[in-house]
Amino acid sequence: METEAYTGDADPASHAFRGRTRRNAVMFGPAGFSYVYFSYGMHHCLNLTAERPGRAGAVLLRAVEVMAGEGIVRSRGVDGVASRLMSGPGKIGRALGLTLVDNGLDLTRGPLGVAAGDPVEDQAVAAVPRIGISRAVDLPYRFLLLGNPSVSVGVRRRVRATAPGRADPGSRSRSGSRER
Repeated sequence: METEAYTGDADPASHAFRGRTRRNAVMFGPAGFSYVYFSYGMHHCLNLTAERPGRAGAVLLRAVEVMAGEGIVRSRGVDGVASRLMSGPGKIGRALGLTLVDNGLDLTRGPLGVAAGDPVEDQAVAAVPRIGISRAVDLPYRFLLLGNPSVSVGVRRRVRATAPGRADPGSRSRSGSRER
């Protein structure tokens, strides 16, 4: 599991930084809803809203494990090793068959949902800089589950070589930012 958080007006990398728009309105609603947007003209990305109504906040799903339905994921054109089928926001969108119609879905009910899993210890989670953005890269809002084969390959290798729960401060991500 790998996620990346985006807050509202305090986060220049957030879609909600400049306020509420038609595109980002769901980010200002209650927690537990989908915020789906089209990125780079090719990927539908899935975020989960994570704030109280009126305050923007969402968490981008960067990597998740396929727990069931591997055949469905593969039928949507996602190939590779099972643990890497949903190892990126674009792959997640493609694997789930997301479109902009899925924006604003209540993820606590309905066909697309999120369920709580087993709790993990703090030492099993690493906080690393966000990627794919040019502003607020240094905010410690990207989290990954240590040892999980679905997370970003480069970060997984660097974090494995350091103490649990921390990334190597001297390493760099693909975007060139320093890992913390």
